[in-house]
Amino acid sequence: MTLRPRKPFTVLTALGTAAHHAFEVRAGVGLVFEPFIGRRGAVAMWAGALPAWALAGWMAEGERMEKWMALNNAAGLAGGIVHFVEWPWERRRGIPYLTEAEGMTAEQLGPYNKVLHLWTLAGLLAVTLETPREARRWALLGLLLGEPLRRSAVHHFRWAREQAARDPEHWSPVLRF
Repeated sequence: MTLRPRKPFTVLTALGTAAHHAFEVRAGVGLVFEPFIGRRGAVAMWAGALPAWALAGWMAEGERMEKWMALNNAAGLAGGIVHFVEWPWERRRGIPYLTEAEGMTAEQLGPYNKVLHLWTLAGLLAVTLETPREARRWALLGLLLGEPLRRSAVHHFRWAREQAARDPEHWSPVLRF
């Protein structure tokens, strides 16, 4: 393996996705796709998918891999954008900041916004700078995944509030209300 990644923004988008997921689990709001496949299933899925994505950005070549990375990078970008579509935000110096989100406490929102900003920026740079012409259709498909991701998030937080009511010790205190 080389010391320098072939597609550094792809690697950063995969790492940003991992940071987002880890932040949400640590905050007690659950993991993406957990309502559908359970915590263990979601952890197993992401534990395989995210390192594979980062490794692909580091060293993968070939048209099939370019398409797969374009799809993932654009889906990562769409995932970041979903947060600003679904949750209230305000603009500070031209940059959107969530003012509430996903059961996060006020103390968690500052670091969470930083994770979202870096993740979304990495996805934007990966899509625009690292997607070859022959893979652009796959990037468009990844962006179109934004709407199913948004719907999944709506379902996730309805489900998470139910979980918090049943087992309050394992969920964010914000979800209990």
